[in-house]
Amino acid sequence: MKVAFVGDPSGAGLEDLSAELATVFRSAGHSIWDDVPEDVDLVINRTSLGAARPNYLRSNPSIFVTSLVETPEGFTDETLVELKRRSYAALVKTMSNLLVHRVGQGVEAVAHFMTPELGFRTRRDPATLAQGIADYVTPLAASKMVIANRLDEDLPEPLWAHGDDAARSLMAYGRRLDALKLLPSPFDIREILSERELRLMMKLFGLKQLSYGNLSARRDAASFWMSGRGVDKGRLEKIGSDLLLVKGYDARTLTIELSVPPETDPSSRVSVDAIEHYKIYRALPGVGAIVHVHAWMEGIPATLQSWPCGTEQLADEVLSLVLAAEDPLRAVIGLKNHGLTITGPSLADIFERIEGRLSQDVPALE
Repeated sequence: MKVAFVGDPSGAGLEDLSAELATVFRSAGHSIWDDVPEDVDLVINRTSLGAARPNYLRSNPSIFVTSLVETPEGFTDETLVELKRRSYAALVKTMSNLLVHRVGQGVEAVAHFMTPELGFRTRRDPATLAQGIADYVTPLAASKMVIANRLDEDLPEPLWAHGDDAARSLMAYGRRLDALKLLPSPFDIREILSERELRLMMKLFGLKQLSYGNLSARRDAASFWMSGRGVDKGRLEKIGSDLLLVKGYDARTLTIELSVPPETDPSSRVSVDAIEHYKIYRALPGVGAIVHVHAWMEGIPATLQSWPCGTEQLADEVLSLVLAAEDPLRAVIGLKNHGLTITGPSLADIFERIEGRLSQDVPALE
Protein backbone atom coordinates (compact mmCIF):
# COMPACT_ATOMS: atom_id res chain seq x y z
CA MET A 1 0.00 0.00 0.00
CA LYS A 2 1.22 3.51 -0.82
CA VAL A 3 0.85 6.03 2.01
CA ALA A 4 1.43 9.75 1.46
CA PHE A 5 1.74 12.48 4.10
CA VAL A 6 0.58 16.00 3.17
CA GLY A 7 0.29 19.29 5.03
CA ASP A 8 2.34 20.51 7.97
CA PRO A 9 1.87 19.25 11.54
CA SER A 10 0.28 22.07 13.53
CA GLY A 11 2.11 21.19 16.73
CA ALA A 12 4.64 18.94 18.41
CA GLY A 13 2.02 16.28 19.10
CA LEU A 14 1.12 15.83 15.43
CA GLU A 15 4.78 15.94 14.39
CA ASP A 16 5.56 13.06 16.74
CA LEU A 17 2.41 11.19 15.70
CA SER A 18 3.30 11.57 12.01
CA ALA A 19 6.75 10.13 12.60
CA GLU A 20 5.30 7.22 14.59
CA LEU A 21 2.72 6.53 11.88
CA ALA A 22 5.40 6.47 9.18
CA THR A 23 7.38 3.96 11.26
CA VAL A 24 4.34 1.73 11.82
CA PHE A 25 3.39 1.71 8.13
CA ARG A 26 6.98 1.00 7.02
CA SER A 27 7.28 -1.87 9.49
CA ALA A 28 4.12 -3.36 7.96
CA GLY A 29 5.71 -3.25 4.49
CA HIS A 30 3.96 -0.16 3.14
CA SER A 31 5.77 2.59 1.19
CA ILE A 32 5.82 6.18 2.46
CA TRP A 33 5.62 9.17 0.10
CA ASP A 34 6.01 12.91 0.62
CA ASP A 35 4.73 13.65 -2.89
CA VAL A 36 1.37 12.02 -3.57
CA PRO A 37 1.67 9.39 -6.35
CA GLU A 38 -1.21 8.94 -8.79
CA ASP A 39 -1.91 5.43 -7.48
CA VAL A 40 -1.84 6.37 -3.81
CA ASP A 41 -4.00 4.28 -1.48
CA LEU A 42 -3.96 6.34 1.73
CA VAL A 43 -3.35 10.04 2.33
CA ILE A 44 -2.57 11.35 5.83
CA ASN A 45 -3.54 15.03 5.88
CA ARG A 46 -2.01 17.14 8.71
CA THR A 47 -3.90 20.36 9.41
CA SER A 48 -5.21 22.50 12.27
CA LEU A 49 -8.56 22.41 14.02
CA GLY A 50 -9.30 26.11 13.60
CA ALA A 51 -8.21 26.31 9.96
CA ALA A 52 -8.87 22.79 8.74
CA ARG A 53 -8.29 22.38 5.03
CA PRO A 54 -7.70 19.60 2.48
CA ASN A 55 -4.02 19.73 1.53
CA TYR A 56 -4.81 17.11 -1.09
CA LEU A 57 -7.89 16.92 -3.32
CA ARG A 58 -8.36 13.34 -4.46
CA SER A 59 -9.21 12.63 -8.06
CA ASN A 60 -10.75 9.29 -7.11
CA PRO A 61 -13.25 8.80 -4.25
CA SER A 62 -11.72 5.38 -3.56
CA ILE A 63 -8.58 7.02 -2.15
CA PHE A 64 -8.85 6.95 1.64
CA VAL A 65 -8.04 10.22 3.40
CA THR A 66 -7.35 10.50 7.12
CA SER A 67 -6.88 13.96 8.63
CA LEU A 68 -4.98 14.67 11.85
CA VAL A 69 -5.66 17.71 14.06
CA GLU A 70 -4.81 18.50 17.67
CA THR A 71 -5.91 20.65 20.57
CA PRO A 72 -2.96 20.72 23.02
CA GLU A 73 -4.80 22.48 25.85
CA GLY A 74 -7.67 20.01 26.10
CA PHE A 75 -11.44 20.51 26.18
CA THR A 76 -11.95 20.96 29.90
CA ASP A 77 -14.47 23.79 29.49
CA GLU A 78 -16.39 22.36 26.56
CA THR A 79 -19.09 19.74 26.34
CA LEU A 80 -18.86 16.50 24.43
CA VAL A 81 -21.37 17.88 21.91
CA GLU A 82 -19.03 20.82 21.22
CA LEU A 83 -16.06 18.47 20.88
CA LYS A 84 -18.01 16.41 18.34
CA ARG A 85 -19.19 19.52 16.51
CA ARG A 86 -15.68 20.92 16.10
CA SER A 87 -14.28 17.53 15.12
CA TYR A 88 -17.05 17.03 12.56
CA ALA A 89 -16.44 20.50 11.15
CA ALA A 90 -12.78 19.66 10.62
CA LEU A 91 -13.72 16.31 9.07
CA VAL A 92 -16.01 17.77 6.42
CA LYS A 93 -13.78 20.77 5.72
CA THR A 94 -10.90 18.41 4.93
CA MET A 95 -13.15 16.12 2.79
CA SER A 96 -11.83 13.14 4.78
CA ASN A 97 -13.01 9.60 5.43
CA LEU A 98 -11.68 9.79 8.99
CA LEU A 99 -10.57 12.51 11.38
CA VAL A 100 -8.26 11.85 14.32
CA HIS A 101 -8.48 14.70 16.85
CA ARG A 102 -5.66 14.51 19.42
CA VAL A 103 -6.55 16.39 22.60
CA GLY A 104 -4.10 17.16 25.44
CA GLN A 105 -0.39 16.52 25.81
CA GLY A 106 1.95 13.72 26.81
CA VAL A 107 0.56 10.80 28.78
CA GLU A 108 -2.67 12.76 29.36
CA ALA A 109 -3.47 12.96 25.66
CA VAL A 110 -6.54 11.24 24.23
CA ALA A 111 -7.57 10.81 20.61
CA HIS A 112 -11.09 11.02 19.21
CA PHE A 113 -11.96 9.25 15.95
CA MET A 114 -14.77 10.80 13.84
CA THR A 115 -16.30 9.47 10.61
CA PRO A 116 -18.72 11.18 8.15
CA GLU A 117 -21.58 9.01 9.46
CA LEU A 118 -20.89 10.42 12.96
CA GLY A 119 -19.16 7.31 14.19
CA PHE A 120 -17.26 8.59 17.24
CA ARG A 121 -14.93 6.81 19.60
CA THR A 122 -12.04 7.64 21.91
CA ARG A 123 -8.60 6.05 22.35
CA ARG A 124 -6.91 6.97 25.62
CA ASP A 125 -3.47 5.37 25.30
CA PRO A 126 -1.20 7.75 23.32
CA ALA A 127 1.57 5.15 23.25
CA THR A 128 -0.52 2.94 20.95
CA LEU A 129 -2.26 5.68 18.96
CA ALA A 130 -0.16 5.33 15.80
CA GLN A 131 -0.66 1.57 15.75
CA GLY A 132 -4.38 2.04 16.41
CA ILE A 133 -4.75 4.44 13.46
CA ALA A 134 -2.83 2.09 11.17
CA ASP A 135 -4.90 -0.90 12.26
CA TYR A 136 -8.10 1.07 11.63
CA VAL A 137 -7.34 2.54 8.21
CA THR A 138 -5.26 -0.18 6.53
CA PRO A 139 -8.15 -2.52 5.63
CA LEU A 140 -10.38 0.45 4.73
CA ALA A 141 -7.80 1.95 2.38
CA ALA A 142 -7.48 -1.42 0.66
CA SER A 143 -11.23 -1.90 0.18
CA LYS A 144 -12.82 -1.91 -3.29
CA MET A 145 -15.19 0.94 -4.08
CA VAL A 146 -18.11 0.05 -6.37
CA ILE A 147 -19.51 3.48 -7.14
CA ALA A 148 -18.92 3.77 -10.89
CA ASN A 149 -22.07 3.62 -13.04
CA ARG A 150 -22.68 2.73 -16.69
CA LEU A 151 -25.83 4.29 -18.15
CA ASP A 152 -27.41 2.30 -20.98
CA GLU A 153 -30.30 4.07 -22.71
CA ASP A 154 -32.31 0.87 -23.09
CA LEU A 155 -35.12 1.34 -20.57
CA PRO A 156 -38.43 0.13 -22.12
CA GLU A 157 -40.49 3.11 -23.29
CA PRO A 158 -43.54 2.38 -21.06
CA LEU A 159 -41.28 3.01 -18.04
CA TRP A 160 -39.86 6.37 -19.14
CA ALA A 161 -42.43 8.64 -17.54
CA HIS A 162 -43.54 7.06 -14.26
CA GLY A 163 -41.93 3.63 -14.09
CA ASP A 164 -44.11 0.78 -12.85
CA ASP A 165 -45.84 -0.19 -9.60
CA ALA A 166 -42.49 -0.91 -7.90
CA ALA A 167 -41.13 2.49 -8.91
CA ARG A 168 -44.26 4.26 -7.74
CA SER A 169 -44.03 2.48 -4.38
CA LEU A 170 -40.52 3.92 -4.00
CA MET A 171 -41.90 7.39 -4.66
CA ALA A 172 -44.50 6.98 -1.91
CA TYR A 173 -42.19 5.40 0.65
CA GLY A 174 -39.45 7.88 -0.17
CA ARG A 175 -41.76 10.50 1.33
CA ARG A 176 -42.19 8.29 4.41
CA LEU A 177 -38.40 7.94 4.72
CA ASP A 178 -37.86 11.66 4.34
CA ALA A 179 -40.42 12.36 7.07
CA LEU A 180 -38.33 10.34 9.55
CA LYS A 181 -35.59 13.04 9.33
CA LEU A 182 -32.85 10.52 10.07
CA LEU A 183 -29.70 12.43 9.19
CA PRO A 184 -26.22 11.07 9.97
CA SER A 185 -25.31 14.23 11.87
CA PRO A 186 -27.14 16.58 14.26
CA PHE A 187 -25.15 19.44 12.76
CA ASP A 188 -26.32 21.48 9.80
CA ILE A 189 -23.52 21.02 7.31
CA ARG A 190 -24.41 24.33 5.65
CA GLU A 191 -23.36 26.06 8.87
CA ILE A 192 -19.99 24.31 8.72
CA LEU A 193 -19.01 24.64 5.06
CA SER A 194 -18.78 27.70 2.86
CA GLU A 195 -20.69 27.61 -0.44
CA ARG A 196 -17.46 26.79 -2.28
CA GLU A 197 -16.58 23.98 0.13
CA LEU A 198 -20.09 22.58 -0.11
CA ARG A 199 -19.98 22.55 -3.92
CA LEU A 200 -16.57 20.87 -3.84
CA MET A 201 -17.75 18.16 -1.46
CA MET A 202 -20.88 17.45 -3.50
CA LYS A 203 -18.84 17.24 -6.71
CA LEU A 204 -16.34 14.87 -5.11
CA PHE A 205 -19.02 12.47 -3.88
CA GLY A 206 -21.39 12.90 -6.83
CA LEU A 207 -24.20 14.45 -4.79
CA LYS A 208 -26.96 16.68 -6.12
CA GLN A 209 -28.07 17.81 -2.69
CA LEU A 210 -27.75 16.77 0.93
CA SER A 211 -30.11 13.87 1.50
CA TYR A 212 -29.42 10.73 3.46
CA GLY A 213 -30.52 7.11 3.49
CA ASN A 214 -31.78 5.15 0.50
CA LEU A 215 -34.35 2.57 -0.53
CA SER A 216 -34.94 0.11 -3.33
CA ALA A 217 -37.65 -2.23 -4.64
CA ARG A 218 -37.32 -5.32 -6.79
CA ARG A 219 -38.76 -5.08 -10.34
CA ASP A 220 -38.10 -8.64 -11.46
CA ALA A 221 -35.59 -11.45 -10.96
CA ALA A 222 -32.81 -9.51 -12.65
CA SER A 223 -33.41 -5.84 -11.82
CA PHE A 224 -34.50 -3.41 -9.12
CA TRP A 225 -35.36 0.26 -8.76
CA MET A 226 -33.26 2.38 -6.39
CA SER A 227 -33.08 6.00 -5.29
CA GLY A 228 -30.43 8.16 -6.93
CA ARG A 229 -27.27 9.37 -5.26
CA GLY A 230 -27.83 12.41 -3.07
CA VAL A 231 -31.39 13.06 -4.32
CA ASP A 232 -34.29 14.30 -2.21
CA LYS A 233 -36.01 11.15 -0.94
CA GLY A 234 -39.19 13.14 -0.37
CA ARG A 235 -39.39 13.97 -4.09
CA LEU A 236 -38.54 10.85 -6.04
CA GLU A 237 -40.19 11.86 -9.31
CA LYS A 238 -37.93 11.57 -12.35
CA ILE A 239 -37.03 8.19 -13.84
CA GLY A 240 -33.34 8.11 -14.75
CA SER A 241 -32.40 10.69 -12.13
CA ASP A 242 -34.34 10.38 -8.86
CA LEU A 243 -35.05 6.70 -9.50
CA LEU A 244 -32.81 4.39 -11.49
CA LEU A 245 -33.21 0.81 -12.65
CA VAL A 246 -30.22 -1.36 -11.71
CA LYS A 247 -29.93 -4.21 -14.18
CA GLY A 248 -26.48 -5.65 -13.50
CA TYR A 249 -22.96 -5.44 -12.09
CA ASP A 250 -19.67 -5.77 -13.97
CA ALA A 251 -17.29 -7.28 -11.40
CA ARG A 252 -14.32 -6.85 -13.72
CA THR A 253 -14.63 -3.05 -13.82
CA LEU A 254 -16.47 -2.65 -10.48
CA THR A 255 -19.31 -0.89 -12.32
CA ILE A 256 -23.06 -0.83 -11.58
CA GLU A 257 -25.07 -1.15 -14.81
CA LEU A 258 -28.18 1.02 -15.15
CA SER A 259 -31.05 1.03 -17.65
CA VAL A 260 -32.18 4.61 -18.31
CA PRO A 261 -34.42 6.53 -20.75
CA PRO A 262 -32.95 8.31 -23.79
CA GLU A 263 -31.30 11.70 -23.17
CA THR A 264 -30.73 10.95 -19.48
CA ASP A 265 -28.36 13.36 -17.75
CA PRO A 266 -24.98 11.57 -17.99
CA SER A 267 -24.14 12.73 -14.45
CA SER A 268 -27.01 10.68 -12.96
CA ARG A 269 -25.83 8.10 -10.44
CA VAL A 270 -27.55 5.48 -8.30
CA SER A 271 -26.99 5.37 -4.54
CA VAL A 272 -23.52 4.22 -3.49
CA ASP A 273 -25.15 1.29 -1.65
CA ALA A 274 -26.35 -0.25 -4.92
CA ILE A 275 -23.73 -3.03 -4.79
CA GLU A 276 -25.02 -4.10 -1.36
CA HIS A 277 -28.64 -4.19 -2.55
CA TYR A 278 -27.60 -5.97 -5.75
CA LYS A 279 -25.95 -8.81 -3.85
CA ILE A 280 -28.87 -9.23 -1.45
CA TYR A 281 -31.45 -9.37 -4.26
CA ARG A 282 -29.39 -11.92 -6.17
CA ALA A 283 -28.92 -14.15 -3.13
CA LEU A 284 -32.50 -13.94 -1.84
CA PRO A 285 -35.30 -14.01 -4.47
CA GLY A 286 -37.90 -13.51 -1.72
CA VAL A 287 -36.57 -10.07 -0.77
CA GLY A 288 -38.74 -7.45 -2.44
CA ALA A 289 -37.40 -4.27 -0.88
CA ILE A 290 -34.43 -2.89 1.08
CA VAL A 291 -34.16 0.29 3.17
CA HIS A 292 -31.06 1.95 4.59
CA VAL A 293 -31.39 4.52 7.37
CA HIS A 294 -28.93 6.33 9.62
CA ALA A 295 -30.48 5.05 12.84
CA TRP A 296 -30.26 2.06 15.17
CA MET A 297 -32.32 -0.66 16.85
CA GLU A 298 -31.44 -2.61 19.98
CA GLY A 299 -30.37 -6.25 19.90
CA ILE A 300 -29.32 -6.50 16.26
CA PRO A 301 -26.24 -8.10 14.66
CA ALA A 302 -23.72 -5.64 13.23
CA THR A 303 -20.74 -5.64 10.91
CA LEU A 304 -17.36 -6.05 12.62
CA GLN A 305 -15.70 -3.37 10.49
CA SER A 306 -16.67 0.23 9.66
CA TRP A 307 -16.37 -0.26 5.92
CA PRO A 308 -16.97 2.84 3.77
CA CYS A 309 -20.31 2.91 1.95
CA GLY A 310 -20.13 1.58 -1.57
CA THR A 311 -17.35 -0.95 -0.90
CA GLU A 312 -17.61 -4.56 -1.95
CA GLN A 313 -16.35 -5.53 1.51
CA LEU A 314 -19.31 -3.84 3.22
CA ALA A 315 -21.74 -5.47 0.77
CA ASP A 316 -20.27 -8.92 1.40
CA GLU A 317 -20.29 -8.60 5.19
CA VAL A 318 -23.87 -7.29 5.25
CA LEU A 319 -24.98 -10.12 2.97
CA SER A 320 -23.38 -12.73 5.23
CA LEU A 321 -25.25 -11.29 8.23
CA VAL A 322 -28.54 -11.19 6.31
CA LEU A 323 -28.13 -14.84 5.30
CA ALA A 324 -27.37 -15.77 8.92
CA ALA A 325 -30.47 -13.99 10.28
CA GLU A 326 -33.36 -16.00 11.70
CA ASP A 327 -35.49 -14.70 8.83
CA PRO A 328 -33.26 -13.36 6.03
CA LEU A 329 -36.31 -11.99 4.23
CA ARG A 330 -36.99 -9.71 7.22
CA ALA A 331 -33.50 -8.97 8.51
CA VAL A 332 -32.30 -5.87 10.37
CA ILE A 333 -28.52 -5.50 10.13
CA GLY A 334 -26.36 -2.87 11.79
CA LEU A 335 -23.62 -1.15 9.82
CA LYS A 336 -20.97 -0.43 12.44
CA ASN A 337 -20.93 3.23 13.52
CA HIS A 338 -23.27 4.08 10.64
CA GLY A 339 -26.84 2.80 10.48
CA LEU A 340 -29.11 -0.03 9.38
CA THR A 341 -29.84 -2.17 6.34
CA ILE A 342 -33.36 -3.66 6.49
CA THR A 343 -34.78 -6.30 4.16
CA GLY A 344 -38.43 -7.16 3.59
CA PRO A 345 -40.84 -8.71 1.11
CA SER A 346 -42.13 -5.19 0.48
CA LEU A 347 -41.58 -1.59 1.52
CA ALA A 348 -44.89 -1.68 3.40
CA ASP A 349 -43.63 -4.61 5.47
CA ILE A 350 -40.36 -2.82 6.29
CA PHE A 351 -41.97 0.41 7.40
CA GLU A 352 -44.53 -1.43 9.54
CA ARG A 353 -41.63 -3.08 11.38
CA ILE A 354 -39.39 -0.04 11.91
CA GLU A 355 -41.59 3.00 12.45
CA GLY A 356 -41.57 3.99 16.10
CA ARG A 357 -38.66 1.63 16.90
CA LEU A 358 -35.70 3.56 15.50
CA SER A 359 -33.16 5.45 17.59
CA GLN A 360 -31.14 8.21 15.95
CA ASP A 361 -28.27 7.58 18.38
CA VAL A 362 -26.01 5.18 16.51
CA PRO A 363 -23.69 3.60 19.11
CA ALA A 364 -19.92 3.97 18.83
CA LEU A 365 -18.81 0.34 18.55
CA GLU A 366 -15.21 -0.74 19.14
